[in-house]
Amino acid sequence: MKEILIIGASGSLVQYVIEALSQQSEVALTLFLRNKSRLANKAMPAETAIIEGDVLDYEKLKGAVRGKDIVYVNLAGNLEAMAKNIVKAMKEEGVQRIIAISSIGIYKTPLKAVLVPYRRLADVIEASGLDYTILRPDWFTHADEVDYAITYKGEPETGTAISRKSIAAFIATIVKNPTLHSRENLGISKPQP
Repeated sequence: MKEILIIGASGSLVQYVIEALSQQSEVALTLFLRNKSRLANKAMPAETAIIEGDVLDYEKLKGAVRGKDIVYVNLAGNLEAMAKNIVKAMKEEGVQRIIAISSIGIYKTPLKAVLVPYRRLADVIEASGLDYTILRPDWFTHADEVDYAITYKGEPETGTAISRKSIAAFIATIVKNPTLHSRENLGISKPQP
């Protein structure tokens, strides 16, 4: 059984990730979020564990990380401080695999102020020594489709707004095959027609 911790479980993308991961019989989910009443996906697997807590509360976070195989991060806010806490907890608990959502455009110059936290998140995770996959998605849509293309760090980001379902399908593929896209920082978007 793969123990997956989802940090930031009330985000708009997470309900799609939960749905995609719940199709894998060998996955057990733990959701970590500040307020469980904000969970968007009410129809989650019955055995899903829920932990209310703040990522900046180190002891609570460390307890959530304990025993997990993969940590999936989907946050907003003070991402640098949050990423540092997550990395520290993972290292102390011996958890190596992390998948984190950042943003398209974090390597453009000049960097837009709104993207600075996402760039810092990516920088902290890349420098961590952990087994990471950083995803830099284009804008999200609610389209009912799975259609994506990836670009590697240093390549021009291409494509258009991508469905949440597409991102979730890609994350589920990595969870199923954890060595896939190891130590990679990827742009993900819908291919241009």
